[in-house]
Amino acid sequence: MPKATWNGTVLAESDNTVVVEGNHYFPAAALKMEHFKPSAKTTVCGWKGTASYYTVCVDGKENADPRGTIRPRRTRPRRSPGTSPSGKA
Repeated sequence: MPKATWNGTVLAESDNTVVVEGNHYFPAAALKMEHFKPSAKTTVCGWKGTASYYTVCVDGKENADPRGTIRPRRTRPRRSPGTSPSGKA
């Protein structure tokens, strides 16, 4: 089962992750929210959507904005003209 940890503490664990570009995305219900506090940071990706970030907090230590939550803009990625669904020409 995929698991996210920091400084030996489990932050998320789920068999229901989605893998995008080699990264596991955990469902919101799998996050142990006692270890996260919202950040003001956001980024936008035309393919994945807008990400809102969180600071990880464990035993008084903080890891600012390591990863974010994704709010998808569309149900599937756009293709560039002349490419197949896999993105290859």
